[in-house]
Amino acid sequence: MKNLVLILLLLSALISCTQPVSVKKTLPLSEASPESAGMSAERLARIDSMLAQAVTANKIPGAVALVARNGKIVFYKAFGKADNESGRDMKRDDIFRIASQSKAVTATAVMILWEEGKFRLDDPISMYIPEFKNPQVLKDFNPKDSSYTTVPAASEITIRQLLNHTSGIGYGVIDGDDRFRMIYRKAGINDAFTAENIILSENIKKLAKQPLHHNPGEKFTYSEGLDVLGYLIEIASGMPFDRFLRTRLFDPLGMDDTWFYLPEEKAGRLVSVQHPVDGKWTKFPKTFYDTDYPISGAKTYFAGGRSFKYS
Repeated sequence: MKNLVLILLLLSALISCTQPVSVKKTLPLSEASPESAGMSAERLARIDSMLAQAVTANKIPGAVALVARNGKIVFYKAFGKADNESGRDMKRDDIFRIASQSKAVTATAVMILWEEGKFRLDDPISMYIPEFKNPQVLKDFNPKDSSYTTVPAASEITIRQLLNHTSGIGYGVIDGDDRFRMIYRKAGINDAFTAENIILSENIKKLAKQPLHHNPGEKFTYSEGLDVLGYLIEIASGMPFDRFLRTRLFDPLGMDDTWFYLPEEKAGRLVSVQHPVDGKWTKFPKTFYDTDYPISGAKTYFAGGRSFKYS
């Protein structure tokens, strides 16, 4: 009996060590003088001058800069225009697209579920998304019609490999390999964000059928793996990806301005995507995506790789 109790205690200790749960809470940042945080007001003023000059010289359309130390905001200022065509000034609480910084948010959500024992990091993703079973690696490719041949991959793709970009999955329109850009385009794979009526599960199941760059775990290839993990989160949690993030991350942390698609009352704070044309900053045109996707269109696709907006 004593041995059984000892074994149970050891197992409990092992679980507590391998499944850490953070309970530390931090206070909201508050604004204060640079001196109160041990910083130089004179040196911080150089940031002010640098960004103001960059706007005046037409190097950037605008910016918001924030510096904090020891829980105190010591510099926080907006510069330039959020939208030059309409003349809208940049404000401190304007909302920016954070692109691939979204991946860190998705990875955090994955680790929340890992801590809860929903899966192991070295589980094959095919345990949860069967379409990824028996992956194939690209062998030969014909650029004339985007046809190709494959060979069986040496192993299955794991959750860990999706997190660290060693799965072998590509990245479509921004892929460094022309072959994969053509293959993904032909298959109708959505690469990140869209105004079209697409849902995550459908896109990921199509992605699962495409060839890999290389055997899983063989090397680093920047990929749509975090989009795949967004779908895993839906499966493991039983909740839509956006709802899981809202209830488990954003609301508890007070991240009220972090969204896939902005609520109507926040839409006016979205900073325009701008580019220089004849010396003037103008709104970026529609290319492979519509820059207005956060506030228009179907608002149905929740990509974990590079979709969030944040203030």
